[in-house]
Formats: sequence, C-alpha cells, structure tokens
Amino acid sequence: MLNGVNSGLAKNRNSKFFYGYIIVSAAFCIQMIAWGMFSTYGVFFKPLTMEFGWTRATTSGAYSLSWLVYGLLGIGMGRLSDRFGPRMIMIVCGFFLGLGYFLMSQINTIWQLYLFYGVVIGIGVSAIDVSLLSTVARWFVKKRGMMSGIVKVGTGVGMLIMPIVAIWLISSRGWRTSYIIIGIITLVFVIVAAQFLRRDPGQMRQLPNGEKGTNAGSFNSADAGLSLQEAIHTRQFWVICGIYFALRFCTQGIMVHIVPHATDLGISMTNAASVLAAIGGVSIVGRFVLGSAGDRIGNKLAMIICFLILVVALFWLQFAKELWMLYLFVAIYGIAHGGFFALISPMVAELFGTGSHGVIFGIVLFSGAIGGGIGSVLAGHIFDITTPHSYQLAFLIFAGVSIIGLILCFLLRPIINKGGEK
Repeated sequence: MLNGVNSGLAKNRNSKFFYGYIIVSAAFCIQMIAWGMFSTYGVFFKPLTMEFGWTRATTSGAYSLSWLVYGLLGIGMGRLSDRFGPRMIMIVCGFFLGLGYFLMSQINTIWQLYLFYGVVIGIGVSAIDVSLLSTVARWFVKKRGMMSGIVKVGTGVGMLIMPIVAIWLISSRGWRTSYIIIGIITLVFVIVAAQFLRRDPGQMRQLPNGEKGTNAGSFNSADAGLSLQEAIHTRQFWVICGIYFALRFCTQGIMVHIVPHATDLGISMTNAASVLAAIGGVSIVGRFVLGSAGDRIGNKLAMIICFLILVVALFWLQFAKELWMLYLFVAIYGIAHGGFFALISPMVAELFGTGSHGVIFGIVLFSGAIGGGIGSVLAGHIFDITTPHSYQLAFLIFAGVSIIGLILCFLLRPIINKGGEK
C-alpha cells in the first residue's frame, strides 16, 4: 500500500501545479455567493416588517433560528466532511439554499418565514464554513492562515456586492422577485463550484502545501491530531467555544440590525445598505491581513488584536449618529469582523490538529451559532421594549461581551505542536 502511495507521489513530485489553489478558488466562490446572499437579510428586514407588521424581535428570530440550525447541523456536516470530503456536501447545501430563497418569495405568514429562512436556508449554510475551511486546513499547513483568509475574503466580497444587488433588485422588482433571482444565482454557482472540491491532497496524489517528495509519512501527516473525545476533555476546547460564542453574539447582532438602525437615524435605505456592504468591503482587508498575520505572530495574538479592535468599534457605535460616523465605525469594525473568520479555523487546527478538524470545528461553530442567535434576537427585543425605541443598550451589551471574549483569548494555551504531535 505504501509503495503504491509512494509511487503515485513520485509520479507527481515534479508537477508544477498544486491543486490546492483550485480548492481555494472554488471555496472562495462558494463563500462569496452563499454568505453574500445570506448577509442580505438586513436589507430585506424592513420590507418584511413593513408588509406584515411583524416586530423586530420576531423578524430577527427567523435569522437566529437559521444560525442555530447552521450550528447544530454543522457538527454532523463536519464529521461527514472528515470522512467523505466536501463535494457532495456542497451540492446538497447549494440545493437547499436555492430552494430556501425561492420559498422565501412565497411567504405570507410568520411560520413560513421561520420554516423557509430559519430551517431550509439554515440547512443550506450549515456546511459552508465547516466543510470548506476544514478542507483548506488539510491542503495547507505553512500558509494555512493566509489561505483560510483568502477563502474568507470571498465572504467579504459577497458582503460587499450582494447587499447592493439586493437593494437594486428590491427597488426595481420587489422583494418577492428578488428572492427568486437570488435563489437561482445561489443554486447554480454553489453546485458548479462544488465540482472542483477534493477532500485532501491524497486524492490528487499530492502533498500538503504542494511540497515535493515521496515520504508516505508526510502524505498522511495532515490527518494527525486529537480526536473529538480527546479535544472535549481539554480546557482549551471550551475556551475557544466561549470565544466564538462571544464574537458571534456581537457580529451577528450587528449584521442583522445595522441597516434598520441606520434608517432609524434618518439615513436612506440605499445609504444604509451601503453601510452593510462597506462592512464586507473593509472585512476583506481584515480577512487577508489578519489571516496572514496568524501565520507569522500566532493565531492567538492575532485574535486578541481582533477583539481589541472590536471593543473600540462597539464603543464608538454608541456615539455614531450620522452617516460619516457609521462609515468610521465600519472602517474599524470591518477589520475585526474579517479577521475573526479568517483566524478561527487555523486556530482550531493549531490547537487540535486536522484529523478530526471538521467535527471539532463544527462544535465550535455551533457555540457561535448559539451566541449569534441570542445576540440578534436580544437586540431586536431591546429595541421593541425601550422607549423611545433604540439599539443603544444592545450595542453597549455587545461591547461588554466583546471584552469577555478578549479575556478568554488570554486563557488559551497550546496543546499540540503544529505538526499535530501530542
């Protein structure tokens, strides 16, 4: 068996092209479309509340439910990705995303909103991060942070473009037709891009990072590390779950409510959508720069920097009452937002290895889904019950939770070395 592996590697050791870059490109495209479309919920938020008369807490609840479904199913999706790879999983996700957005165009009651957006679309996004980022972690070791950052730049590009596309579609065709168009685009792009995905370098008879050689031990090294059972008995596992809970609590609340908050300040819907899009644009810098920084200064220190930036941004948001002040908030916050999502997968791989990366990462994402669900609903509830209606208390709570996340970062300690040895 080893002779067969070595012979395949020897045959390909002089190959100049590393398939890992195709993996990154395909993952980039899927992230751009899937998360870009998902981020448009804030743009559809007021059209939905105005047409049906739902409260903001109620409307936020469907988005929160989708995050809970995303997180819960992400655990199973991570395990499936560990065993079978990402291609078929992404095809299924693309189908559910396209179906969910099409069904959203038909809603008339609140239970339909919760079923179609909360459950169907939640299923669709459940593997977008866990499967793709785990796959990238297997293909790259030395540049894992940078490549994860590039993949998550796709999310930033989607967040930059899709809210603007959504506001144009809504203004010209109405929100129902807009959801049909979004569904078709998502279905086609995700399924096509999924065809290029492969679980690990072994399927293409290559080594991680595109290295040359015939060492079968190196060939298998990408799957070293702690099992799920071993990981959950470490303090670091629960600390990183707490960190991800805190950052999602803050970031998802912002992503759902920043557009309605801006319009409450008297800013036009177009400019409010541009604020959301600008978060995506600025986050591109954070995803690439801080993802690459994780390779150089360590993921822990890079994550600490992200939380420091987030704390500053959320305190500034208390005073941002004009459009230029919101753009300044975006310029600060977007760096942290992008950095977080570029760093979390490499941090899990650095702590626990990649052998069970998918399922471990899936549980970490589930903790974040719980935080994101609570944060977005809590912000909507606070707005509904305050007089006059305001998000100020919610944003202050976000700032406090971000400080807790910062403290947790300092508690992280290494478990295994980068090679995956216990």
